Amino acid sequence: MLPASFQVPAAIVLLAGGAIACFAGYRVFRLVLGIYGFILGALFASAAVGPEHTLWMIGAALAGGLIGALILIAAYFVGVALVGAGVGALAASLLWSLIGREPGAIVVIIFAVAGALAALALQRYVIIGATAFGGAWTMIVGWFAFGGHWGAEAAARNNLWLAYPMNPAPGDRWVVVAWIVLGLLGAAAQLGFTAKHTR
Repeated sequence: MLPASFQVPAAIVLLAGGAIACFAGYRVFRLVLGIYGFILGALFASAAVGPEHTLWMIGAALAGGLIGALILIAAYFVGVALVGAGVGALAASLLWSLIGREPGAIVVIIFAVAGALAALALQRYVIIGATAFGGAWTMIVGWFAFGGHWGAEAAARNNLWLAYPMNPAPGDRWVVVAWIVLGLLGAAAQLGFTAKHTR
């Protein structure tokens, strides 16, 4: 978790990166992979350094972000399969959460493999859907980062992952609706304009 003084710049990066992914993800898929690689690398690296060491945390976040971006850009050719596997694993989690349980490892693996195969078969639409909904969620997280809505709780409990919840609090259920609407708008924009004449 970055210090509070870096919250606004981080929010701007999340909003801008999310907007690019949401509305032009297919056209600039390599860039989107780089952005998300940077974000994930920075999250993992900064979580490994204690929040009391601000300078070390910033250095770790930048180094981890660059490494994460390079890894995902280099993995461009398998990126579609990775996206499909991630969507499959997320689908298993969401389906099992409806019955109040966690999916077992075998179930997650089966869903991930099925997602990867489906992604390879429907490459264009998987990229559009994944970037539209992934970008929409990143924009929402960036918007909330401006007000410290989720970041304050994460800082108080010293838990980085609370700042990026996939299960909003009861008072924030509207966030899921906003995410779905924004994701659909992004997918429609890509299908209609930004992805129309590429590849």
